[in-house]
Amino acid sequence: MTTLKPSRDIATLVEIMRVLRSPGGCPWDRDQTFETIAPYTIEEAYEVASAIADKDWAALPGELGDLLFQAVFHARMAEELGLFDFGDVVEAVTAKMIRRHPHVFGGEDAKPSAEDQKAHWERLKAEERKAKALAGVLDDVPAALPALTRAEKLQKRAASVGFDWDNTQHVLVKLAEEAREVAEAPTQEEREEELGDLLFVVANLARHLKVDPEAALRRANAKFTRRFRHIEAALAARGSSPAEASLEEMEALWQEAKAAEKLA
Repeated sequence: MTTLKPSRDIATLVEIMRVLRSPGGCPWDRDQTFETIAPYTIEEAYEVASAIADKDWAALPGELGDLLFQAVFHARMAEELGLFDFGDVVEAVTAKMIRRHPHVFGGEDAKPSAEDQKAHWERLKAEERKAKALAGVLDDVPAALPALTRAEKLQKRAASVGFDWDNTQHVLVKLAEEAREVAEAPTQEEREEELGDLLFVVANLARHLKVDPEAALRRANAKFTRRFRHIEAALAARGSSPAEASLEEMEALWQEAKAAEKLA
């Protein structure tokens, strides 16, 4: 049995992963592939986002560690296949950060503002895509992103070459148009298509308003959960439950929760 102790050294984590994947290690870890681990990688990223949204700073180091472990896991599987190792992962990201910050690590002056610097980064990323032989503007927007996030990124990328509405009001007009088309769609298939168009425009509106649509929806989900739990608690105090209550009763309690939040 291999004996290892907790450490602040990344080399220990790399060694733990090597042992887990080695003969005599963990059968489950040995059985995993890139494809089977990818969903866990996504899940861990959401756990990080959730801890940040909850301002759970005590939990955040552990969640970041879980996400880091995913990178180590993928790198170990790649090393076993002779593709690359964790050192290559570190080198790739350090090279990218140095390349994208010449005003910090090179002789170039910083851009006058954060917006100017952001535009500069977009030009650098365009050059990187060209070097990778990615001809299309949208080619490297990951297909596995959550749909709302991917919609925002697709639109942002298209806007970088001028394909965009020039003000928020135009987006709002399009939003109203898409909402009408959802209401008027005659079949389930068409309703699904029109609803997708509506959500796509919502993502574009978020971008124009400089709002992260995923973050905004997470906050809305948390608010709904909070208020619905108030309904459940209030009904339970009366010896009732949502299944037994009328819509009118629950709506009144919803408004009660909403009012209480405004006073808090």
